Amino acid sequence: MTVQDIRSFNRFYTNVIGALDYGRHLYAPYTLTESRVLYELAHSPRTDAADLRRELSLDAGYLSRILNKFEQDGLVERAPSEKDPRRRRVTLTARGREVAGLLDERARESVGALLATVAPADRPRLAEAMRTVRTLLGDGRDRGQGRERGPAQDRGQVPGQGRAPRHEDVVLREPAPGDLGWIVQRNAALYTAELGWNTDYEGLVARIVADFAEDHDPHLERVWIAELDGRPVGCVMCVRDDAPATARLRLLLVEPDARGLGIGDQLVTAVADFARGVGYHDLVLWTNDVLASARRVYQRHGFVLVSEKPHRSFGADLVGQDWRLDLRGNAE
Repeated sequence: MTVQDIRSFNRFYTNVIGALDYGRHLYAPYTLTESRVLYELAHSPRTDAADLRRELSLDAGYLSRILNKFEQDGLVERAPSEKDPRRRRVTLTARGREVAGLLDERARESVGALLATVAPADRPRLAEAMRTVRTLLGDGRDRGQGRERGPAQDRGQVPGQGRAPRHEDVVLREPAPGDLGWIVQRNAALYTAELGWNTDYEGLVARIVADFAEDHDPHLERVWIAELDGRPVGCVMCVRDDAPATARLRLLLVEPDARGLGIGDQLVTAVADFARGVGYHDLVLWTNDVLASARRVYQRHGFVLVSEKPHRSFGADLVGQDWRLDLRGNAE
């Protein structure tokens, strides 16, 4: 890798971004930087100006001029921050949300048209390559070194990119075709890499997923996929247990590079809310004591350890644990 390699890629990528806007006036009547500010405000509706400046790495004076323009156009309102009266909170008006939605729709259409030129079989490779670039170069170096970008440095940037992912970026959805297979593959790969478990565990996960796929009651059983930047990064299942009025939480998983965003908590909350909403009285799960991070998630949500027992499974000596949550609010 040489400096020339990066400069060459930058010229190529800048041309690609320019092509997205060719003849479309994608951000009109606003500049790319102004569109980035609108995007952030639309996805973080209660944002202080200082937070906004830090997220986008913008000069304070430059951001102030943008916000002044937006206020004159009736797109934003500014008021003292609830957290600190010395700071200014910025929120979109109804007109501001409308404009942000229009710009976002244009961007989605343009990116969709570009993606349509890539063969479906090649799209996973493209997504992985983009994730690699973001992982290696997009870990906050600009903010960490105190550099701030002004209008001359914004060319080639896309709203919402170039910053670390946040809790708000995670979407929970139902599984799409192929996602159940992904659950099996990622469970097997991660537990082998992190704990050295053998293929017995993959067989167990495959049976659990196959049973769900072949025969489940959609009113009482569900699967959630956590999605970040268009890719699955977590999962969990809620299925009926043998005990009356009892649901079982299964196969909670969060990808290593997505940990720290509260995804495990989101998934467990989704299961508990669903189970409670459809009338289950108890939510139970089985895990192993080596999964300390998952255990802390369960404890935060009120699960109580019921029993534990040593066993040898998946090529390892483990201590299995049964946990229970009283969905009626009377956890023991």
